[in-house]
Amino acid sequence: MGRVVIGMDPHKRSATIEVVDERERVLQVGRFETDRDGYRDMLSAGRRWPDRVWAVEGCNGVGRHLAQRLVADGEPVVDVPAMDGAAGTAVVSLERLLFGKTRTSSRRNERTRSAKRDYHNRRDPTGT
Repeated sequence: MGRVVIGMDPHKRSATIEVVDERERVLQVGRFETDRDGYRDMLSAGRRWPDRVWAVEGCNGVGRHLAQRLVADGEPVVDVPAMDGAAGTAVVSLERLLFGKTRTSSRRNERTRSAKRDYHNRRDPTGT
C-alpha cells in the first residue's frame, strides 16, 4: 500500500472522511459521529493504511477538536484551509492539494504548496 490522504470535512457532531491514494482513487468514504465511539471507529478506519496523513479542513475552526484528538493519538495531521464554495468540495479536492495535482486557481496552488510543505516537514522535522 502506498501513501494515502485522509481528507476530513468536520462538523460539530460528525465528520466525513475520504481516503484517497496517489492516483486519486477513492479507497474509502465514511461519515462518523464525533462522540467517543464514532471517533474510535473513524480512527480505526484511517489506521488501515500505514502511510497516511489526515488533512483536516479548518484545524483552527470547526475541525480543531478532531485535529487535536488525532494529534494526541499520534496521527500526522495537516491543516487544509476551508475552500471557497460548498464544504464538500474541500473533501473532494484534498488529494489534489497534498499530491500537487491541482488544476485550479493560483490561490489554491498556494494552498497546495503550503499543505505539501506542512506534510513533508511533519515527516522530516528538519524540512529537508
